[in-house]
Amino acid sequence: MAQSSLVDATETALRERLAPGRARPGDRLPPEKELAEGLGVSRGTLRLALERLESNGEIVRRQGSGTFVGRVALGPAFSEGLEVLESYTSLAHRQGKRLTVRNLQVEPARTPGYVAEALGLRRGTRALLVQRTVLAEGTVAAHMRDIIHPDIELPPPEQVRAAVEAGKMMLDVLLEQGVKIAFARTSVRPRLVEPGGRLGEAMGATRVTAALELTELMHLADGRPVQYSIGVFAPGSIDLHVIRGLTPT
Repeated sequence: MAQSSLVDATETALRERLAPGRARPGDRLPPEKELAEGLGVSRGTLRLALERLESNGEIVRRQGSGTFVGRVALGPAFSEGLEVLESYTSLAHRQGKRLTVRNLQVEPARTPGYVAEALGLRRGTRALLVQRTVLAEGTVAAHMRDIIHPDIELPPPEQVRAAVEAGKMMLDVLLEQGVKIAFARTSVRPRLVEPGGRLGEAMGATRVTAALELTELMHLADGRPVQYSIGVFAPGSIDLHVIRGLTPT
């Protein structure tokens, strides 16, 4: 087995040991030698896997004291391939996750310049804003903002609110409304979430945290944009993967 694959398998095995019901924050892990022997790997492989867990706060290593459980490890709320446009509601359902929301805002709002430009609107044009924090199994997974082009006919705001409160995404609402979304352009970039800021408060951040931001512009088949979305995902809440093939020569 390749070294990278062995480290991946070791990381997965360690995360299973840290799963809810098996470990609590603050619990001390066995010494590295004992862990490595129990997993059947070298201490070098174990240390690489531990470094990954330490980088996102799942374990805490204290010089001279040992290794301790940090935040309890959870499986990602969303595991998504970027080749196919799919609602997070559908992803969560397939992966057995229950979605809830808090801090839900559904109201017309003035579009900032970069959103207006993407949607082909005048700066400040009012469009429906749907903003909320999404929780998977009660744990913060993401903060999401969707701005819908004002030309799109939508259900009354109270129906939109009820649908989102039930765990649906705006993509679900648009499709149910008969809006024929054909494709989306997605950008992925890192994002720092700071406690005390608006985003940090919405996501319950207690320290500066590295998050993943996905920006999507959804289009009809003729290229017209209909929805601009920004999702900031908490560490460990999303696993992105892309299948790529070589160009034929």
